[in-house]
Amino acid sequence: MESSNVSTSAALTFTSGPEGYNSSPSSFRAVGKQGDVGEVEGILHSKEPPFSVFTVLILTLLVLLIVATFLWNLLVLATILRVRAFHRVPHNLVASTAVSDVLVAALVMPLSLVSEVSTGKRWRLGRVLCHVWISFDVLCCTASIWNVAAIALDRYWTITRHIQYTLRTRSRASNLMIVLTWALSALIAFAPLLFGWGEVYSAELQRCQVSQEPSYVVFSTCGAFYVPLGVVLFVYWKIYKAAKFRIGRRRVAVLPLPETVQAKEAPQEAQMVFTARHATLAVQTHGETWREQKEKRAALMVGILIGVFVLCWIPFFLTELITPLCSCSIPPIWKSIFLWLGYSNSFFNPLIYTAFNKNYNSAFKSFFTKQR
Repeated sequence: MESSNVSTSAALTFTSGPEGYNSSPSSFRAVGKQGDVGEVEGILHSKEPPFSVFTVLILTLLVLLIVATFLWNLLVLATILRVRAFHRVPHNLVASTAVSDVLVAALVMPLSLVSEVSTGKRWRLGRVLCHVWISFDVLCCTASIWNVAAIALDRYWTITRHIQYTLRTRSRASNLMIVLTWALSALIAFAPLLFGWGEVYSAELQRCQVSQEPSYVVFSTCGAFYVPLGVVLFVYWKIYKAAKFRIGRRRVAVLPLPETVQAKEAPQEAQMVFTARHATLAVQTHGETWREQKEKRAALMVGILIGVFVLCWIPFFLTELITPLCSCSIPPIWKSIFLWLGYSNSFFNPLIYTAFNKNYNSAFKSFFTKQR
């Protein structure tokens, strides 16, 4: 999700996406010393090559990230559509996430990269394309984040309520979560355009940015990140408690029993009863069942999914919330790092889903084998 566009850095030409309050020459005074204005303008008008070797390397890596994100999520979607066994929960949640992530790679990241390399970091693609970019940026990134929360909730209910959480209930719940995810994301994305909640595009300053209206900043960051963050952290804590409780119940007990005790009188838990030197021993055996192994893999997947999600997005949303409220600024290079770190979450999501699901791996192999 793009927010603000700070002017060109003196050290690097690679900076963050469309920024607002620092995109005019006069705004340099807000982020640097007054004596640095002439120096920065001199750098902008210098005849030195605009791209260093390091910058070209970074841009190449970003292009590869865009292509890999698009292709990997497209492969997940194609596999889900092709394999009939995937036309059910939880694969519909994975498909919803892949749709949001493939849109991030197709519509959001390329335009953000264009903004990165544009001279002076100005937006020269017009008002309409600015609105399209910002709207899809907020829409797709918010939907991707909420889809992660929906997957975590589905796994939580599957593990802790596997009796009540029937296939029909699970299907209804997942479909409802998908609808709510995209509806809430659309509300957050289009609120500035529908209700005039702050300015998105400025022709005079050639500025394209997410609305910096403080009330909208609080609404959008909370709705797009902090609320789903609270949901996934609560869910994982509950999954961890449930797993710890089950492990605590799993123990091996050796119980001496009188000779007269018959096997049918032993406790009803899983046991082996045998005789040794006129004494009967009941040894409780608790091997992992198929369901327990499945639940363990699901809990591990949710944990890694949430961990990567938090690491990718929390630096960006912290700066997004703090910067407009305190009227402060951070170096532009860090804005770019935080922004693209958040985008990279769309690349990691399908990797995590498929790594913990053997069915996806088999489907991928079958997909490519039959294509040959």
